[in-house]
Amino acid sequence: MVTSQDLPPKGGYDAIQWKRNLPSRGFRPSIYLGIMGAISVFGFWRLSIAMRVAREEKREKTWARIHILPALQAEADRDTVRRYYATLEREKAIMKDHPDWVDGKPVYHDGSLHSPTFVILEDTKSAR
Repeated sequence: MVTSQDLPPKGGYDAIQWKRNLPSRGFRPSIYLGIMGAISVFGFWRLSIAMRVAREEKREKTWARIHILPALQAEADRDTVRRYYATLEREKAIMKDHPDWVDGKPVYHDGSLHSPTFVILEDTKSAR
C-alpha cells in the first residue's frame, strides 16, 4: 500500500474569514465633525447679526428717550403747576375760617426751593 500525504488542492484553500463582517453605519467621524462645525459657524453668524440688531435698537431707543425728554419734562411741569393750583384752592377751602392764615405761604423757612411732593390717596369712603 502506498501512503501519500494529504496536500492542499491546487490553487490553495479559500481564505478564512476571521474578522467580523459588519456594515458601516453612518459617515466617517470627520464628516460629523465638519457638519457640527458648519452648524456652529452658522449659529455664531446669526448670533452676531442678532446682537448687532439688538445693539442698534438699544441705541435707537436711547436716542428716542433723549429726544423726547424735553416734552416729558414739560408735561411733568404742567402737571406740577396744575396740582399746585389745585392744592392752593383746596387750602383756601379748608382754611377759610382762619383769618390769620396766608394762602400759599411756604411751610419751610430755610430760603431754599422745595419741589412739591404729592401723594395720591384713595377715597376712604368708597374703599369700604
